[in-house]
Amino acid sequence: MSDIHVHSALLVMDMQEGIVARLAQQGDALTSVRTAIDAARGASIPIIYVAVTFRPGYPEVSPGNKSFSALKAQPSSSLTGKAMEIASALAPQPTDIVVTKRRVSAFSGSDLAVVLRSQGISHLVLCGIATSGVVLSTLREAADLDYQLTVLADCCFDNDEEVQHVLLTKIFPRQAEVLQVETWKMKLLSGELQK
Repeated sequence: MSDIHVHSALLVMDMQEGIVARLAQQGDALTSVRTAIDAARGASIPIIYVAVTFRPGYPEVSPGNKSFSALKAQPSSSLTGKAMEIASALAPQPTDIVVTKRRVSAFSGSDLAVVLRSQGISHLVLCGIATSGVVLSTLREAADLDYQLTVLADCCFDNDEEVQHVLLTKIFPRQAEVLQVETWKMKLLSGELQK
């Protein structure tokens, strides 16, 4: 066993009203992520919510950014106002941390790295929407930053089932432990995982 003491945090990413509303399996998403949040709270693991948000008029979005430039052309986009709030069924508690990002990865355009460093976090447990977006981008960047990683497979969602399957079974296991939320919860309760 390594001498490095591992401190974990659960990252709940892009679980915002407008994003959840576009997801085919909304109920499943909220139920499984709620289980992960409750397990983290029970184990005194910090919960960090990551939300993509923009100022009115989207001044952070370059016309060259294919992912976000369509927002400027659609002022009534579902990524404004209440739609940008964390899903009410998963609402943060006052002791939770909320990080705002401006790009796909949780690290891009945010102070997540500063928060993690300040809290002594070395192990990230990832969940969010979409698996092919924020989860993939964050996992890749976190791996390059030498974080230990766990992905909660049934707490990651994508409307493309084939992409979801390939990422969770072939790509993510190269850089992270991929677990079901109940398995992760049982490992926490048994003390098998360090907090």
